[in-house]
Amino acid sequence: MVYIVVMYKRRLILRKICTLNTVLKSNVSIWSPLAEAFNARPMQKFNFRRQDVGLFGVPELTTHDGFYVLKEQCISKTDRLINEALTRPRQRKMVEIFDEMSDSLCQVADLAEFIRLAHPEAKYSHAAEAACCAVSGIVEKLNTNVNLYKALKDAVVKGDIKPNTVVDKHVGELFLFDFEQCGIHLSEAERNRVVTLNDTILNIGQHFVAGTASPRMVKKNVLPSNIRDIFVSDGDEILVSGLYTDSANPVAREMAYRIFLHPDPNQESLLNDLLKARDELAKICGFSTYADRALRGATIDDPNKVLTFLHKLSQDIWDKAKADFDCMKNMKMLENNVNGPLGTWDVPYFTQKAKRDWFRVSSKEYSPYFSLGACMDGLNMLFQSLYGIQLINTDVAAGECWYSDVYKLSVIHENEGLLGYIYCDFYERSGKPNQDCHFTIRGGRSLPDGSYQIPIVVLMLNLPVPRWSSPSLLTPSMVDNLFHEMGHAMHSMLARTQYQHVTGTRCSTDFAEVPSVLMEYFASDHRVLKKFAKHFQTQQPMSDDMLQRLCASKHLFTASETQLQIFYAAIDQVYHGKHPLRGSTTEVLAETQKSHYGLPYVSNTAWQLRFSHLVGYGAKYYSYLVSRALAYSIWQTYFERDPFSREKGEKYRRECLAHGGGKNPKNLIADFLQVEPNPDVLAKSLIDEIDYHQGQVDVVTNRRP
Repeated sequence: MVYIVVMYKRRLILRKICTLNTVLKSNVSIWSPLAEAFNARPMQKFNFRRQDVGLFGVPELTTHDGFYVLKEQCISKTDRLINEALTRPRQRKMVEIFDEMSDSLCQVADLAEFIRLAHPEAKYSHAAEAACCAVSGIVEKLNTNVNLYKALKDAVVKGDIKPNTVVDKHVGELFLFDFEQCGIHLSEAERNRVVTLNDTILNIGQHFVAGTASPRMVKKNVLPSNIRDIFVSDGDEILVSGLYTDSANPVAREMAYRIFLHPDPNQESLLNDLLKARDELAKICGFSTYADRALRGATIDDPNKVLTFLHKLSQDIWDKAKADFDCMKNMKMLENNVNGPLGTWDVPYFTQKAKRDWFRVSSKEYSPYFSLGACMDGLNMLFQSLYGIQLINTDVAAGECWYSDVYKLSVIHENEGLLGYIYCDFYERSGKPNQDCHFTIRGGRSLPDGSYQIPIVVLMLNLPVPRWSSPSLLTPSMVDNLFHEMGHAMHSMLARTQYQHVTGTRCSTDFAEVPSVLMEYFASDHRVLKKFAKHFQTQQPMSDDMLQRLCASKHLFTASETQLQIFYAAIDQVYHGKHPLRGSTTEVLAETQKSHYGLPYVSNTAWQLRFSHLVGYGAKYYSYLVSRALAYSIWQTYFERDPFSREKGEKYRRECLAHGGGKNPKNLIADFLQVEPNPDVLAKSLIDEIDYHQGQVDVVTNRRP
């Protein structure tokens, strides 16, 4: 009897395996090797004779103790390079020495920071964290080396042993600015104060960010009895951990908004201290405001121009956003049979409802057409068309990766050969950071022997793992995120800068997002989607009707969403502008909201105390809007007519991506688009984009402006 049961179970398992093989590998000729690889979890080849190569092929990292070795090597090399920089006569330009120093520090710090976040074993993450701290100590020591600063300044300002090129001077000035941000040019007392302020800002920022996600506990009797079951309860208390924007109950949405965003005195104190410390830091270093300091070297490098851009955009978009809000108000009235005002808490709910009701876009309908393999095929096809490169799935050596289901891509150009490596850590797992992001592990740079140090990056996503019955199936928003992050990766792969300090995404914040946002336009173009959106079981392409509905749904209520981003950017600029502020941060927010957002401030709430981007993007949140404006201009000028144009792709690569941060972004954009990126031009680009996308929405919904 036991034998019969065992045989029966074995047949069931074999049947499941055969079913999976039929699903994934019927019509093998249709799926490319790349698609087949990404439609299954990576298969690690076990060979006990294979030698462990270490994380990312770094031989020292066969064990976690290797981080200690890397740290010691970094210290030794840094000391040698400092000695070279300060010894006469020198044989190399100062900027070359500094870039090699930067490269040696970044190769340890960037790798260690990623492993600290991503490695599932505590011993590796702890060793990586110690290495990060050690490199920070080295950098702090460098930033207080007055002799090193003076030697660099002489070489940049007065001239080096060989004439400086335009790129030499640009990169040298970036190194100088890094020095001066730390107060190296100040008196000893002021330098010490700058060090203290930087430590204070870092510490306060960490505490503030931690507080932005903390839940709220309230007594049950605070809430109406008919909505208490919507929330998590603990005895006689209710836990409110978010805004509950997907709740169909309007009272629940409003109560969640008011409770979750209720002012928190501790968060308010932290934000005040953060803004005051940043303002003092900027003024000690010779800037009028922190925004003035943060925008140095950006595409828009003047806070007044940023405010002009936001004001112009706010004026031009106001009526368009009002039309969106009026539409949502009508939806609320029809759903609830109450002619009440539209609340801020209603906007996300009715946006998602409209997508479902008007466009019938659901994950159940669309995800089968977006298997991970199909999406990777689409990216490969697009990159082959634009740049002549292929993404080749490559075997992972023993010990090379931090987890078993990581893919490795070789980026191969048809003439130039290997351009770099992309490690794809795509699947969700316990303990993994819940964020989609791009990590530079090693930057590209020209080497003394004439070769090129190829870049290495990691893309981290949180996609569903493949199942017995299907590969990983992506929602439309996951597809957008995949294309976005791959835009960053291509910036890293295709940049061919002389210096690693400015390689790939190491450029101004308001330009760094341009390549990734541009990729979202490709992901929203029906001609591109038509090439790869195929049902994972039948390989049937997505219908034209589905494509039209999907592309239009991505741009629903774009005007009101853009207006919200304008408001976020405006409050960020005001907080980092002139101090003291004209009132509390909440009073300033309420006043700014009047002129930049179409819905009124909700009394006794403090949304800014949940805005974690104030830490990571202090005075730079406007970058999202500028990047969108620039990306749309590039799309409209070069790719809207033909998203597969090799001629336009090569031009974009040579004149945009190849420079990384090695060319002033304002000059780069002016040369590439043949127009100066001033506030009026950027605002017009965004308004044109909104009008264009509204046209797509109107075609599907038959709505009238």
